[in-house]
Amino acid sequence: MANVVVIGAQWGDEGKGKITDLLSRSADVVVRYQGGVNAGHTIVVDNQVLKLHLIPSGILYPETICLIGSGTVVDPKVLIREMEMLNENQIDISGLQLASTAHVTMPYHRLLDKAMEEKRGIQRIGTTGRGIGPTYADKAQRNGIRVIDLLDEQKLREQIKIPLAEKNGLLQKIYGVEPLDPEEVLMEYLEYGKKLKPHVVDCTRAIHQAAREKKNILFEGAQGTLLDLDHGTYPYVTSSNPVSGGACIGAGVGPTLIDRVIGVAKAYTTRVGEGPFPTELQGSINDQLCDRGGEFGTTTGRRRRCGWFDGVIGKYAVEVNGLDCLAITKLDVLDELDEIQVCIAYELDGDRIDHFPSSAEEFGKCKPIFKTLSGWQCSTADCRKLEELPPKAMEYLRFLAELMEVPIAIVSLGANRDQTIVIEDPIHGPKRALLSS
Repeated sequence: MANVVVIGAQWGDEGKGKITDLLSRSADVVVRYQGGVNAGHTIVVDNQVLKLHLIPSGILYPETICLIGSGTVVDPKVLIREMEMLNENQIDISGLQLASTAHVTMPYHRLLDKAMEEKRGIQRIGTTGRGIGPTYADKAQRNGIRVIDLLDEQKLREQIKIPLAEKNGLLQKIYGVEPLDPEEVLMEYLEYGKKLKPHVVDCTRAIHQAAREKKNILFEGAQGTLLDLDHGTYPYVTSSNPVSGGACIGAGVGPTLIDRVIGVAKAYTTRVGEGPFPTELQGSINDQLCDRGGEFGTTTGRRRRCGWFDGVIGKYAVEVNGLDCLAITKLDVLDELDEIQVCIAYELDGDRIDHFPSSAEEFGKCKPIFKTLSGWQCSTADCRKLEELPPKAMEYLRFLAELMEVPIAIVSLGANRDQTIVIEDPIHGPKRALLSS
């Protein structure tokens, strides 16, 4: 039995959905512990593409409990749409559970998010406009609406009165946006509450009951380490804590319940939105990575910025998350390249540094120092065992493991479930020795 946290080791979009789906085969409970509909997973099952934003990908396994934890912020309109989409695809959602204490994204949060981002102009952060930041802001200001509030008309009527009046004033006077009708908002969200009520649970109690029963629990984060509110490239970050420590807070468990932490990283690097990106590529190689990797956001459809693998942020992710193994995804995207570069350090103001700067200004001035490796220039898409990989691909993976100082447990070679090499099952223990330096 093992309780495992899966995190993104870069700026998000690393392919966590596929890895979570893979590990969910061995998990009894999958817990989403932070973020909201600003995240997205694309899962390909038997050539069927499923896009999820709130529901953990473990929902594809009928016996698996999928719990949306207290640390998430939930847009009930989107959640219900996902539930309906899964039902339409004959996927059983009886195992879906929703924390009664999770905060709710309201329509004024979405309007404010878009209005504030537009107002920032050239200083925009690059939010998804889904209302995530304003929802977390209300949570921190103790002015938020929680899932449990949607189940009681009188309570919701009282809870919504002050924040809605305040937000209507902001929308109208500061941003020139038409105010919302309180009664319409109330009725809409009460209806959502009725639909969600059968799935609402006490999150912490449910998780600890599963732990007492020695169940395998998989904790799933959204976004990635470099988007962490406290430890990422601030202010170009999300509004919560995707790092592994966020699992304890967002799920309501102590750190002693966590057995392992697996980080997911692409064989190159991408990011969406604004902010510094030292290894970012321009021109034909950028286009090649983007096109071959299908680098368009699940949530926004925005084209992702592509760059070479950054070992500096990789080592930083190992440290702040306590990673003990890695899943490397999209190795196949590099198949056609004759040379591949990996950032091993930065140059900052003429000095070589090998650490991640805490200042966004300093990070923006960092120039990558690269190590050039030979490409393998043949397809890896059909490889299912390590020994089937081209020697140069193996050299590349071993170099990443040595640079990050953590072994590789899983290698993903495409979007489909079966396009994966599992060197070690992080939940059930070693099948064989991990790939390391």
